[in-house]
Amino acid sequence: MLWIIGGSAIAREILAGSDTDSFRGRLESQFYHVAWEGFRLYDLVFPLFLFLAGCVLPYSLAKYAETPRAVYGRLFRRGVALVLLGLLYNGILQFDFANMRYMQVLQRIGIGYVAAGLIFLHTRWRMQLVITAAILLGYWAIFAFIPPPGGVAGDYSMEGNLAGYIDRSVLPGKILEKYYGYGDNEGILSTIPAIATALLGVLAGTLLRSTLTPYRKVLSLAAAGIGCLVIGYGWGASFPVIKNLWTSSFVLVAGGWSLLLLAIFYLVIDVWQWQRAALFWVVIGSNAITIYIAQEFVDFRQIAEFFFGGVARVSGDYQKLVLLVGVLIVKWCLLFFLYRRRIFLRV
Repeated sequence: MLWIIGGSAIAREILAGSDTDSFRGRLESQFYHVAWEGFRLYDLVFPLFLFLAGCVLPYSLAKYAETPRAVYGRLFRRGVALVLLGLLYNGILQFDFANMRYMQVLQRIGIGYVAAGLIFLHTRWRMQLVITAAILLGYWAIFAFIPPPGGVAGDYSMEGNLAGYIDRSVLPGKILEKYYGYGDNEGILSTIPAIATALLGVLAGTLLRSTLTPYRKVLSLAAAGIGCLVIGYGWGASFPVIKNLWTSSFVLVAGGWSLLLLAIFYLVIDVWQWQRAALFWVVIGSNAITIYIAQEFVDFRQIAEFFFGGVARVSGDYQKLVLLVGVLIVKWCLLFFLYRRRIFLRV
């Protein structure tokens, strides 16, 4: 969420204009989505969000393991609420249904949350691992052996992939150019492997709740992360790492980095108890969906200009950077206000 609410814009501004072949230039590229095939830091933001949504399920649903039906209503209410928030974010109240985008980040999180929750309630970790592998292999098989009408099987191009064809044929509304144009990057078919991303989080959460010693947990998470990266990048040679299609190799690469980050943060915050340093991120994470949605309705830039406009005007070449930092400060202060008053808006 730090990157979404302004961190990435600040990083881009600091690194802007760098030689693309230099270290700064390569670092700058990490704060932009890859155009199609490949993986960058910024491509991790969404799958990490979904991974963590799965990671909390063993904590929130474990007490319902013997009576899963008791929590069905809550699961589906949250899933539906996320889908509705996504539609609201996309402008459903404008009633321009023909030009509206129907898929979105929140819809995918809602679907992944419900699916992973149901699987967690009715299976043990070994079966969850089997289901995750089956989803990834099944998704690969769909692409490898089923050609889109007029196309060929195994086509992973923007124009010819099967997922894009299904989106163009089935999704109502408009396929937007900024979401690669030939399909939706949160489309129908690619939502299936997103469930596997959530399940990787479920498995990680189950590990954290296990009776292993803290350092064994850290090592296990790190080993799993490295394993996912090796398999994911290796598989990427034949099933490319493509975020817009959420390919199985992308799931494993993103899952690998997510597991490594979880291992690091668990080590630092839970094992070493360096918790004061975490407050900055805790404040953001406590109302993550709130600030995600609020950005569409609140003009934070105008507020930042009111408070920091004078400083920006005397900052010369750093004027834009000062305002970007100001926007982030304003957003964080709002979140801190909610955090201090224990106001947490959840679905």
